[in-house]
Amino acid sequence: MLSGFFTRKKPPSATVKYGYMYCGTALARSRSRFRYPIQFPRHGPPSRCKVTGNPRGVRAHAHSTGYAMRLRSVSISTIVLAAAALGAPQTPTPPQNPLLRHYRAGETLVYQMTGTNESWHYTIRADGVVRKDDSGAFIEEYRWKDLVSDGKPAALTPETDSFRQRLSLDPSVNPSVPDLTRVDPRLIGPITDFMTFYADLWLAVKTGQMTKPGDHFYFKMGMPSSWADGSRVLVGASSIDFDFTLKTMNAADETATLVVRHVPPDTPHIPLPAPWMQAPVADTANNWVQVAKQPDGKFIGSAGQETFTVDLTVSLADGKILAASMDNTVKTVARTCEDQPLTHCSAPQSHAIVRKIEIALVPAKP
Repeated sequence: MLSGFFTRKKPPSATVKYGYMYCGTALARSRSRFRYPIQFPRHGPPSRCKVTGNPRGVRAHAHSTGYAMRLRSVSISTIVLAAAALGAPQTPTPPQNPLLRHYRAGETLVYQMTGTNESWHYTIRADGVVRKDDSGAFIEEYRWKDLVSDGKPAALTPETDSFRQRLSLDPSVNPSVPDLTRVDPRLIGPITDFMTFYADLWLAVKTGQMTKPGDHFYFKMGMPSSWADGSRVLVGASSIDFDFTLKTMNAADETATLVVRHVPPDTPHIPLPAPWMQAPVADTANNWVQVAKQPDGKFIGSAGQETFTVDLTVSLADGKILAASMDNTVKTVARTCEDQPLTHCSAPQSHAIVRKIEIALVPAKP
């Protein structure tokens, strides 16, 4: 049913670009993942980002130069994984779709985000307003402010004040990657995590499969996405499917609960360059791999399982997000090796990267 979603004929006048995107920053804390069909701005990806060809996906990552595991910074960490813009022809949305967004121009929305990214704890606010874009489609436009990092207020860069993030739950409006070149690097994770919440709900609405409690839809994405940059990260890939369930619909308070599990495919199609990487780290086949070259000439090879679960509380009155949470875990085994084929290595070391992100719709401040 969804096969047509991942093809799009480029209009003759368009200069839209697609591919994997790797964005380097010095902040491991801006880990995020976004795994949905999106489209670069017409000017291309951000200047700090490197694109490698793949017509299906884009992933961007913030990374730490001091810790190889964090080079695979995602939730795009990703930071932004995306596939080619969803396509023509558009699938009509069934009129009975209870999650469909009903927009009202001028509506204001304020979300408080709380994040735990390994040892980093933060809160930040997104102030939004509903308006129409140049095509006449409804969008939500957000300004980010009031960052509190590890309990202390933190000033954002002056350029960030003029940045506006545009999102939409209209199924006819394809998600798009914002220009992140002038954004405070600490916001890359929050911005792309916010996109993930919207993209999960957007795709659930787009499929038209979520109409009553218990409805379930499994979306086989499967194909690997890569964040390898060819110099520091020699191999970097993961493979994920999407599992949607409409858990509850409560007529009394007019809310619905949607659960989206991002799970390893039955057969992850990722390159595992060493035999020891084949052994499952958790209860599924490994769907995450990275080989990073170190300054001393050694190599750190890592393999494991990545999953994350998104819970969304949605208003049945107008389809807006009332609250959402994301639990993202990467369980890995890593070895430090003398050679690139990863045959002469140290004993394995286990590590878990754990992130939890929450948003809640809150009253606007006077």
